[in-house]
Amino acid sequence: MVQIVVTIKNPTGLHARPAAAFVQAAERFEAAVWLEKDGRRVNAKSILSVMSLGAKQGTSLKLVADGKDEAAAAATLRDLIERGLGEMVG
Repeated sequence: MVQIVVTIKNPTGLHARPAAAFVQAAERFEAAVWLEKDGRRVNAKSILSVMSLGAKQGTSLKLVADGKDEAAAAATLRDLIERGLGEMVG
């Protein structure tokens, strides 16, 4: 199991478009992937669950990946968040 803390960088947070980009990336991996905020864990392969976190710019989330390709999943998803989930990051 891989656990890392990531910080949302894009100004609009995890609204529909960046959440969709995140979920699509997470779905490419066999590993189970979760996001945690304030003790609440959600399936990172579900757009509704990801959006339900209400993660805004500056929000720290725990990214948890567990399974055969967990290291690759965690690294890829961390990098996607670091790059602003496809949106301009200032």
